[in-house]
Amino acid sequence: MKVTFLHHSSFLVELAHTILLFDYFAGDRINGFHFTGTIPPLDKEKDFYVFASHKHQDHFDLDNLKLAAQYPNIHFVFSKDCKMSRNYLARHGYQEEIMDKITYAAAGKRYEIHNIDVHTLASTDAGVAFCVKAEDIGIYHAGDLNWWHWEGVGDLVNGRMARDFKREMRRIENEHFRLAFVPLDPRQESDAYKGFGYFMQHIEADHVFPMHMWQDYSMIQAYKKRTDNDYFLSRIVDITKENEVFEFDG
Repeated sequence: MKVTFLHHSSFLVELAHTILLFDYFAGDRINGFHFTGTIPPLDKEKDFYVFASHKHQDHFDLDNLKLAAQYPNIHFVFSKDCKMSRNYLARHGYQEEIMDKITYAAAGKRYEIHNIDVHTLASTDAGVAFCVKAEDIGIYHAGDLNWWHWEGVGDLVNGRMARDFKREMRRIENEHFRLAFVPLDPRQESDAYKGFGYFMQHIEADHVFPMHMWQDYSMIQAYKKRTDNDYFLSRIVDITKENEVFEFDG
């Protein structure tokens, strides 16, 4: 099993017969940032699933549909807020047949898409989080589902955010994930650890990848210094750069 951290919240997971790409966008979509993650050549014989958790520019890129020209076994799993009409797609140069390759996923639903099982959680920001079972391997991608806590927005807003986040975590507290991709956003400063720490404490996941770090990977070591729990530390994957590859057994 190979996992490539492309950039920001985008990861490529390669299994024996299946490829999964999460929340990829081209590197210059976000003002003030230059992301360098690139999709490497992939096995065209494998089933290829491309996910977008919501339509924000740092998670969704319409140009990902162009991958269908290269990979015959591709399917797109987009959050329902990314939904596009036939006319919209036609104006951007896509044939109507592309719609047959897209599944739009609503929050709190389960989907069987060819050889994978997908169920979704409601994001605390926009769209969904994905829980995927592929080749009997559980994978969690949070999208923007996080315990967002912001100074200056008030206790009412922050309190609702905490309740909503914990409610969604309770839905998966009895599940086991081999891979989990979880926000650790430096813009929240010390409050960035709330959601990541809660996930670590309550959800069983073998390899937890911090994400949504806006190219500031120092948050990982800062979090790790907050605990001497060896089990916690062994589960956290140290990301140091874009296009970084990790390999795991199974």
